[in-house]
Amino acid sequence: MAGSVKGKRGQPDARRERWKEHRSARRAEFVEATISALREHGPDVGMDEIAAAAGVTKPVLYRHFSDKADLYVAVGQHATELLMERLIPALEELGTINEIIHRGIDAYLCTIEEQPELYRFMIRGGFADRPLEQNPATATEDMIATKLARLLGVYMRLLQLDSGAAEPYAFALVGAVEKAGEWWLERQSMSRENLRDYLAQIVWHAIDGAARTGGIELDPDQPLDELVPQEGAQLTVIRGEAGGTGD
Repeated sequence: MAGSVKGKRGQPDARRERWKEHRSARRAEFVEATISALREHGPDVGMDEIAAAAGVTKPVLYRHFSDKADLYVAVGQHATELLMERLIPALEELGTINEIIHRGIDAYLCTIEEQPELYRFMIRGGFADRPLEQNPATATEDMIATKLARLLGVYMRLLQLDSGAAEPYAFALVGAVEKAGEWWLERQSMSRENLRDYLAQIVWHAIDGAARTGGIELDPDQPLDELVPQEGAQLTVIRGEAGGTGD
């Protein structure tokens, strides 16, 4: 008998687990309600509008979020998930350098175009009512840049380039695309496709410049998996051709 009692005590509290699941589901519902309220009221939305969109009172919201900053962080995490669901496949799918650049930029621009108020809400950060250890918008930028840095690093090492530049290049490129996206949302002075193509030129010239510095000429329309130095690869190596120092 004693052994069976001990076993029951060692098992997870079923009621506690059900409450955790319920609380998680409710938080997700309130995040979606916040996004709905943002579409209607814009990035200056308040807790009253969010509660109304959720069909609850403010005290109910505060049972699930400790404060406005807690809700802001949860919305930011959701926004990051939406973006990464599109961005990661766009970057990881094989193709030419141009195709991958265009896909990645377009995935980002499509996301902010479809959720402009959510994006403005995140970058303004004024909704949070206390200082945050890490702003969700900054965390998203860091996550994208880190992912891009890993991809750049892999190919730079395969091409025998200085992979130490991968991380600063990635953060610089991501920052440029994000700032241009912020400008575009406010101005809307060109189509998404035009902006994508302009940004793709900037990214390509950065990659091309880094490769040429290392003595390698890349073809932007050659499949990326054919660019690495392996059997059958066709890399045009220009190191030493101009100065004749190869020997």
